[in-house]
Amino acid sequence: MTSIQKVNQPSQPIEPPKKENTLQGTPHQGTKPPYEIDKPKKVYAEKLQDSPMNACNEINYVVMIDAGSTGSRVHVYKFDSCNQPPQLLEETFEMKKPGLSSFDTDTVGAAKSLDSLLEKALEVVPKDKQSCTPVAVKATAGLRLLGETKSKAILEEVRNHLDKNYPFPVEDISIMDGKDEGVFAWVTANYLLGNIGNKEKLPTAAVFDLGGGSTQIVFEPEYKDEPIVDGETKYEFKFGDHLFTLYQYSHLGYGLMQGRNKINSIIVKNKIDQFTKKYSSKQELPENAEVEIINPCIPPGIVAKNVQVEVDGEWYIVNMKGSSTPVGFQCRKIAEEILNKDQACEAKPCSFNGIHQPSLKKAFNKNSDMYIFSYFYDRTNPIGMPSSFTIEELKDLTRVICEGETLWKDVLFDDHIKSLNEEPQWCLDLSFITAMLHTGYDIPLNRELKTAKTIDNNELGWCLGASLPLLDKKTWKCKE
Repeated sequence: MTSIQKVNQPSQPIEPPKKENTLQGTPHQGTKPPYEIDKPKKVYAEKLQDSPMNACNEINYVVMIDAGSTGSRVHVYKFDSCNQPPQLLEETFEMKKPGLSSFDTDTVGAAKSLDSLLEKALEVVPKDKQSCTPVAVKATAGLRLLGETKSKAILEEVRNHLDKNYPFPVEDISIMDGKDEGVFAWVTANYLLGNIGNKEKLPTAAVFDLGGGSTQIVFEPEYKDEPIVDGETKYEFKFGDHLFTLYQYSHLGYGLMQGRNKINSIIVKNKIDQFTKKYSSKQELPENAEVEIINPCIPPGIVAKNVQVEVDGEWYIVNMKGSSTPVGFQCRKIAEEILNKDQACEAKPCSFNGIHQPSLKKAFNKNSDMYIFSYFYDRTNPIGMPSSFTIEELKDLTRVICEGETLWKDVLFDDHIKSLNEEPQWCLDLSFITAMLHTGYDIPLNRELKTAKTIDNNELGWCLGASLPLLDKKTWKCKE
C-alpha cells in the first residue's frame, strides 16, 4: 500500500520511514514577516522501496477546486499510487463563472455555485471510491482581496455544504497562501515536464503564473555571484531524492484584473472632474455609464463600455474609447508606473515594489526554460502567438494590437480579430504583461519564453502540485 503523507516538519533533516512510500508537503499558513529565517523544509515526494509490480494495483482520485478570482474550476485527478512519485493517469477539468468572491455576503449562493463542478466529480470518480476520495477547495487572490470576515463566512458555508451534501471527505477548505500557489505551480510544470522525481537532478524550468488578482514567479536560482537571501522569498522542499531551494514570490494585486484596475484608476483620476457620480461599493454601480473618456490603452476606433473602476476605495463606471491616433507608448508608460520600480530595495537585487529577486540574467541557467501560463497564455495564444517567443516579439505584438483595426486587418487572421473585438482592453492587458515581464522581472528582450495551457493534456497551474500531498490518507479519513 502506498502512503502519502503531508507533514509539518522542523528544519532538521527529514528521516524517511523504513517501510512505506511517502509524499509529503507542508503549505505555509498566513503571511510571514519579510526576510524571516530558519524556515522548515517542505517534503513533497520521497522515494523509498518499490512494491513488486504484480503486487500493487492502487488507483486513487483527488478532487481539487480552484476558487479563483474570476471563476471556480474543478480538477479531478486519477493517480497510479504504485509509482513514486505517483503517476498521473487522467485529469478531468471543468470551469464555471463567476468566482466565489463575486457573491460577497451571499454565502449560500457562493457554496451552491460549486454544485455543477462537484456533480462532474461525482460522474468521474467511481461510486465505490467516492467516500475515500478527498476534496479540497483552495481560494486564491479573489477571496484574499475580499477581506477576512466575508471570505471566512463564504468558506465556512462551502465546508458545511460539502460535508452535508457530498460523499467526498473534505480535506481542506481555505485561502491558499500566495507562496504555496506559486510553488505548487512550479511543481506541476516540472512534474509534467519530467524535470523532477528522477534519480538524477535535472535543470528545472522557471514558472510565471498570472491570475486575476495576483501573479507568481518561481524558479531555482544558481547562486554564484549573488548571496542567498533568507526570508519569505526562499522556499526549500524535498521531492523524490533531491532537495530544492527555490525563489518564489506572489505579487498580490498584480493579477491581470487588478493590473487593469490600477492602470484604469490612473486614467480616471486624470479625468476625475468629468465625473458627477461616484459609489461607495461595486454593488451600487448602475448598469450603464454616463461618462465617456479617452484611454490611451484602448486602440483607435474601439470603445470599452461600462468599465468598472475602483479609485481609492470609491467606484466609478465609465465608457473608455481610444484616441484618434495610436498612443500605445503612453499605455506602456502607465503600466511601468504601477510597478513602482523606484521603491527602495532593501535586499538587492529587486524586481518591482522593492521585492527582492535574484537576477534572471545572472542567477538562472540561460538554457533552462521559462514557462508563462494562465492569463499570459490567454492573452497571446488566441491572437496568433506561437508556443514560444521572445520578449521582443511580445513587444512587437503589443504594438500591433495597440495600433487598432486598420493594422489588424493587414497582419491578423479573422478569428484573431474576432477575439480582439470581444475584449476591447486587450491592448491594455498586453501592455501590462509586457511591462511586468521585461521591466518588472527584468527578463531580457532576447530571452525565449514558452507558453502553454496544458502539457500532455494536463492543465498547468498550481492544482496538480497541490493535489499530490492530498494522496496521504493520514491527513484525512474516509467518509462513513
